[in-house]
Amino acid sequence: MPAAHPLSKRDLWLLALLTLTWGVNWPVMKFGILELPPMAVRAASMIGGLGLIAAIARMSGVSLRVPRGEWRELVALALTNLVLWQVLAIYGLKLLPSGRAAILAYTMPLWAALIGIVLFRENPGRRLWIGIGAAGAGVLLLVGGEVGAMAGRPLGMGLMLTAAFVWGFGAHLTRRRRMTAHILAINYWSLVMGIAVCGTISLVFERAHWTRVPNALEWAAIAFNAFVVFGFAQVAWLRLATILTPVASGLSVMTIPVVGVFSGMVVLGEQPSWRDWVALIAILAAMATVVLPSRRQGAAAAERPRG
Repeated sequence: MPAAHPLSKRDLWLLALLTLTWGVNWPVMKFGILELPPMAVRAASMIGGLGLIAAIARMSGVSLRVPRGEWRELVALALTNLVLWQVLAIYGLKLLPSGRAAILAYTMPLWAALIGIVLFRENPGRRLWIGIGAAGAGVLLLVGGEVGAMAGRPLGMGLMLTAAFVWGFGAHLTRRRRMTAHILAINYWSLVMGIAVCGTISLVFERAHWTRVPNALEWAAIAFNAFVVFGFAQVAWLRLATILTPVASGLSVMTIPVVGVFSGMVVLGEQPSWRDWVALIAILAAMATVVLPSRRQGAAAAERPRG
């Protein structure tokens, strides 16, 4: 497995934008599927994202071709990083408040650590174990304040935890990928598969609910997901998942559920509790184990010749 790389300034900006985008998108997604069939909404968003990625690739001169011998790996990456994640997470979100769904989804670093230890014989270093512990403490604090709200929705909780597990496994596959195809090509064909799966599910199970077209605000939610989430955030995530270890990449986005919870509070006019603030501090500490350079990296940078 390739060694992990520290985040550059550009990657830190990508991480910040990714955190803001995915965090805000939890209440946006919830709004988009309140009254509309969820898989139809997801397929529509993916179609918009597909067009944007195709346009970006064309303007950048990037080929969307995937060599014949790489399709098997592409299918595995698409299923774990996008298709299964989207299906499980959307139905879980349908059953849970957006902030609670975000909390459960971002247990991903904990699953990634377990998968790495059990399946890939990994042993996260002391720094990452500290990050895992801090992230786990933050999630437990957030969940602790919402147990009553989630206790009666075991199916939604199960779907979100399964989605987080699949995402953690996908991060390992992304980190270990041998594909030579460009990231834009991987995203493009992943969206093609996602459209096929979500469209088929909607056609078979949701057709009776195709009763009206989206209103203006629902179209705005679909457009946000198409152009910002699938056109930008998904590509940025693959970039981060490539240069960081699976556990580190998961910890790097741990502020997303905090953004999701607090944005939901803003919409609902609620006030953060002490649990929210302590959880925020714990999760920021978890992120620091990834985004701040270690003493060893700092020494290496100091010794590197300049000029």
